[in-house]
Amino acid sequence: MAIIKPFKGLRPPKELVEEVACLPYDVMNSEEATQMAAGKEASLLRITRAEIEFEKGIDSHDEKVYLHARSNFDAFQDKGFLVQDSEDKYYIYAQTMNGKTQYGIVGAASCQDYLEGKIKKHELTRPDKEEDRKVLSRILEANIEPVFFTYRAVPEIDEIVSNFVSNNDPQYDFTAEDGFGHHFWVIDDANINKRIELLFKEKVPCTYVADGHHRTAAAAGMSDEFRKKNPNHTGDEAYNFFMAVHFPDNQLQIIDYNRVVKDLNGLSPTEFINKIEENFIVNQINESIIKPKKLHDFSIYLDGKWYALTAKNSTFNDDNPIDSLDVSVLSKYILEPILNIKDLRTDTRIEFVGGIRGLDELSKRVDSGEMAVAFALFPVSMNQLMNIADTGNIMPPKVTWFEPKLRSGLVINKLA
Repeated sequence: MAIIKPFKGLRPPKELVEEVACLPYDVMNSEEATQMAAGKEASLLRITRAEIEFEKGIDSHDEKVYLHARSNFDAFQDKGFLVQDSEDKYYIYAQTMNGKTQYGIVGAASCQDYLEGKIKKHELTRPDKEEDRKVLSRILEANIEPVFFTYRAVPEIDEIVSNFVSNNDPQYDFTAEDGFGHHFWVIDDANINKRIELLFKEKVPCTYVADGHHRTAAAAGMSDEFRKKNPNHTGDEAYNFFMAVHFPDNQLQIIDYNRVVKDLNGLSPTEFINKIEENFIVNQINESIIKPKKLHDFSIYLDGKWYALTAKNSTFNDDNPIDSLDVSVLSKYILEPILNIKDLRTDTRIEFVGGIRGLDELSKRVDSGEMAVAFALFPVSMNQLMNIADTGNIMPPKVTWFEPKLRSGLVINKLA
């Protein structure tokens, strides 16, 4: 069963939280991070993207950058930008988007659970990205940003969260510049904390990485490094755990993750559509946006027109977790045989667009001449994600997009 422990969070004072809080390190480049941190002395980006305080063009993986991040981390604590709680506790982190709020429990997940497969994953990780987060965690001796986890909902846990937020004011409550609301409660009641820990241990057999596979893998690697350096290792040390926000699956929704391709592999638009019709039924063609409405429906934007497609029954197998995915159908019957895109991880002719940008972003990319064709897909379901993780399968690249992104800086987990 899942081990999720309370921890002594390192947090900003209430009056500084909006300045400290920032988007995760991996959803921006250095130039964007520089703009986001401008005029904010306490922005956590000065730690998570410390290269912004160097001359433009410095390698973000330079040792000087990591050491500067540690210097800033220490300074943030010295200046009172971050203050550590005195007792182990859980936290509740809620996010509001489009009038819908989702509530997660912030706790310390077990690295051993990850190694034993009790924390399930659905994506492959890249060693270079793992190493980057591992180096930063090693130098900071902290989980500086949370991982986004989910689990199959437990009514008793839902009830505890609901009762607590109904009867207590949030410690933090603000709307970020993107319009998303962020609400944060500190659970100071020792009995409630004990009850939450017990319920996870009794009712939650496993958890799932929704977003943050590299940070999760890096945490497990860091734990092993710390363990080898400690001759008195017991398994209870802080480095055996890492910070994650655990959301029940019934509150989450995956947003579509779409594709744009730079050329038609030498085909004319007419030839391209003719080839597609071998495995897809064209239901509609018009000049306004067509959004896929159900699984195995696709939309294509090409040559100023939107095409609504439905995959023929022979192209998918809903009894197989991978073959049921629309990204698999798209790759198998369009990207590979028609456009000659064999490897989504390395082919430079294809790019990925998160659904949060809207489908008009797809038509803009094509109309500008930058791309030749765009593909809109119906979002993967939480059940599909969990089935793939449960069966030990790995999703193709760029399948799931969760929104809102967790804000970094609301709480930090120190490892030492």
